[in-house]
Amino acid sequence: MCSEFGRLDDTTMEVENMTVMMSNLMKNLNNDVSVETLMKNFNSDMSVEIFKYLDIFESSSAIDRFFEAWCKASQEGWQTLDFSMLKSDFIKTRVEPFVWVNHHFDNNLYNLLFAALKSSNGNIKNLIFHYNLFLTDDQFMYTAKRCPLVRRLVFVSWNRIKKISIKKAIRGWKDLESMTMPSIRDPKYVFEEISKNCKNFKELKIMGHLHMRFASALTMHLPNLEVLSIRCSCLDMKALALILDKLQHLQVLNISHSCFVKSGFNVDDRERYMFINEIDLSTIREKASRLCEFFLCEKQTSCIMCHRTRDGCGFPRWFMYEEGIWKDDEVKSLAI
Repeated sequence: MCSEFGRLDDTTMEVENMTVMMSNLMKNLNNDVSVETLMKNFNSDMSVEIFKYLDIFESSSAIDRFFEAWCKASQEGWQTLDFSMLKSDFIKTRVEPFVWVNHHFDNNLYNLLFAALKSSNGNIKNLIFHYNLFLTDDQFMYTAKRCPLVRRLVFVSWNRIKKISIKKAIRGWKDLESMTMPSIRDPKYVFEEISKNCKNFKELKIMGHLHMRFASALTMHLPNLEVLSIRCSCLDMKALALILDKLQHLQVLNISHSCFVKSGFNVDDRERYMFINEIDLSTIREKASRLCEFFLCEKQTSCIMCHRTRDGCGFPRWFMYEEGIWKDDEVKSLAI
């Protein structure tokens, strides 16, 4: 099995630079900031850091667009906090929480969150985190408390998050509609809180495995779910059938690039997975015929992404593939 490491030096330096830039800028901004004032408050170092990422042929127009966007955001507050490009400085371990994160990185991330959330004015509606951004429990709760209007959450690295913190966060997110989460062993407490507190919840994406315990909890507590994506995952056939039978309000289902295993597999024992090589999907297709949209890869034997899913036992090694490919989804509303 491949080991995965964070980029210790580059990532930490990027966070440090961005933290300093954000902090310095926020200190210089006032409530009635104008584009002209904003440009004056930007020192040359911050400008260089930002503009070095722009294409030389678009820089002149991009400068104006950037300052206008920043000015508007400073007045209205951010609506999306997108950390989908920021990975933790980490090493995987064999004991809980199964990951070690550099303390220096944690401190810088806290500063970056502070600066970003301060400028949001509590208006953030979309929280998006990289699949390898391992927030601490304190960082997660700090973010959750300052983002009460969240409608979409993309967060799959729960290693260092306490169960009670997940429950408290969901209780505060009354407007939550969509969530991308890991396939944890017992998700009952998550779905219970969503059922009680998030009346508009309609979309769920799972990254990992679909097993019977997960499917049972999902169908019991979220019977009105409309959109479900379990692409690039390990699927228990009985669990999938249960979902199609019980979720009568389901309109969209995505199982693209997923592999099938025999029912009752142990999610912790990947070496003993019993993959089903030749499978008759006629029953699944028949059950899914009532849906508005059903996504299934028809070229599993030749599809590269299907092979990647199987090689990773339902946990594709995203860090080995094209940058950002983990953000893809055939369901447009769930893609990043």
